[in-house]
Amino acid sequence: MSSTRAPSNLQAATAQTPPFHRHYKWELLFLLCLAFFFHQGDRAIFGVVLSGIRTDLGLTDGQLGMVGSILFLMLALTMPFAGYIGDKWKKNWIITCSLLFWSSATVFTGCAQGIVGLILLRSVATAGGEAFYAPAAYPLMAKFHQRTRAMALSLHQGALYVGVMTSGFLGGWIAQNWGWRSAFYVFGGCGILLGIIFIFRLRDTPDATPTDSSAQPPGLRGLLQALGVIFRIPTAIMLTMGLTAIVFVNNAFMVWAPEFLREKADLSLTLAGGYSMFWHHLPALIGISIGGPLSDWLVPKRPTARLELQAVAMALGAPCIVLMALAPSLTTACIGLALFGWFRGLYESNTHAAMFDVIEPQHRASAVAISVMLAFLVGSTSPWLLGKSREIFGTAHGLSYGFAGLSVAYLIGAAAVTAARVFFFHRDRITEARAE
Repeated sequence: MSSTRAPSNLQAATAQTPPFHRHYKWELLFLLCLAFFFHQGDRAIFGVVLSGIRTDLGLTDGQLGMVGSILFLMLALTMPFAGYIGDKWKKNWIITCSLLFWSSATVFTGCAQGIVGLILLRSVATAGGEAFYAPAAYPLMAKFHQRTRAMALSLHQGALYVGVMTSGFLGGWIAQNWGWRSAFYVFGGCGILLGIIFIFRLRDTPDATPTDSSAQPPGLRGLLQALGVIFRIPTAIMLTMGLTAIVFVNNAFMVWAPEFLREKADLSLTLAGGYSMFWHHLPALIGISIGGPLSDWLVPKRPTARLELQAVAMALGAPCIVLMALAPSLTTACIGLALFGWFRGLYESNTHAAMFDVIEPQHRASAVAISVMLAFLVGSTSPWLLGKSREIFGTAHGLSYGFAGLSVAYLIGAAAVTAARVFFFHRDRITEARAE
């Protein structure tokens, strides 16, 4: 299987491509990093201001966990449609509209008056906007960055960590001084301003290897064929299992980590949100900054390098989660947070680059959408499960036991990626014609 196409098709695609300045691929990466910063910052502030929401609206821990779970469930259910649209429509406009929509929903979340309003604005509306971003953004970056693909995708993933770290301190500080609603107003408003910039600066280009439309079945059959691409590739299935493990742990962490540290060390909102996000995501940022360029350098000589790096990172990350969860002191918990973040970053430096090694360019938006959908269908349960754990075991140990149990997901993910490396990757791998 190869993604190389006839010269006539490549020339036709090139002829339709609008002119880009020499360094546009880096401008594109910068703009998408800003979007992803707010994408994750908007999502993270819910966990940071969670105690303020609980007090103001009189909600239980189970209800708060349910808000997070419904958000991730809605992301999963919306993904198939987002993936199909991402393969068919202009990606720049999909990304721009997505950014404006979820940022507006974030602003209005600050107006919620109860559990129903939180679910509709925070979970349903926000997820509906965010779902369309990834299936369009990752393939767009992959088209512009071929030799530097893992590095570009790693830098983009790094924006997630910066967004979450910033929201930890800034969101907590805003909530502490002006109330939890103001945090949603600020982050959502900034996202809307960025969306206006995207209208004028974000561009798209046809795939260098365009799909032959006559070979694609129309209607529902074509939709199902596009969305079923990962189920026909064993390596893609195993990588989706690895992503599911990562998402399952990440979702619970985003919602409950600030509360976990606040209870463990009696910290303020600002310090609990800041410490939980900073000590985890700074090492993750370092890990992803190393993992991306390292795999780009290794893959020409060792094609399986991305999968090997991911499997090792998950296997070593599992005991770090346990260390964080059962730590007897704040210092030990932060050490566990940092090690957990370091290995998470090494894994996530190749999340999409590894998938694109076995997926044809014309199906990448659908592949991203389906893998993310499956990951979030499972991962949507983890915030609710930790909320129930806190109710069952009490405030002293509930979150500690819950987080420790999440380490099992990392071990399952490591086994899946290892199976892909050993049994399937050698026959699933594709090669691409270099356009850079």
